[in-house]
Amino acid sequence: MSHRLSGKTIVVTGASSGIGAALARMLVAREATVIGITRRPDALPPGVTPLRADLTRREEITAAFHQLEQIDALVNCAGVAYLSRILDGNPTDWEEMWRVNVMALALSCQLALRHFPKSGGRILNVSSMSGHRVPPSGGFYAPTKFAVRAITDALRHEIKAAGLPIQVGTVSPGFVDTPLLENYFRGREDTLAQTRSQMRMLSAHEVAATLLFMLETPAHVEIGDIQLRSADQHA
Repeated sequence: MSHRLSGKTIVVTGASSGIGAALARMLVAREATVIGITRRPDALPPGVTPLRADLTRREEITAAFHQLEQIDALVNCAGVAYLSRILDGNPTDWEEMWRVNVMALALSCQLALRHFPKSGGRILNVSSMSGHRVPPSGGFYAPTKFAVRAITDALRHEIKAAGLPIQVGTVSPGFVDTPLLENYFRGREDTLAQTRSQMRMLSAHEVAATLLFMLETPAHVEIGDIQLRSADQHA
């Protein structure tokens, strides 16, 4: 069976776990060539070509993208989430979130643009509902996701002004039951257990399916942002 993405080369950051791993498996099943950028190549799903890089280090990101040839899409799934308040949070946590969620994402977008064919391609960024409103516990994580929205919009404007046939979009999920969530509730495991008991969270597979839908839309269709949350999540 032929798939729209068959033969396409798609780069996925954070492909060794969570949403990135779920998407990578879907893309492999659709006969795409999937390149996974990760610190843990041994954890990548079967069929994914590893490209090792620590996304907190600019030089490693640059070196990884320099190894690429032509690509058809970039999906930025990598992210870090800590519950770290502005009032008394650890600036080390702030810095890691900023480096991965913002700087690595922006740099990956810039570098990927050099590898798209003249016919164009797609860039998708995984944001968060915390990039649309600041929850009471948002702390420093929410500002990083507001930055993802702003970067994506700025990139879209610049691409249009340059006349490039590239579509840019984001997916903004609410609570997704992945290892990232466990990091977010670090030290508050009882709260996480209570949240899980009260809410059927989104799965990584469900968010990945949304990304897949965006990747498979025709080239003239550009989806700016999809917000999705569990029906049990009130805000």
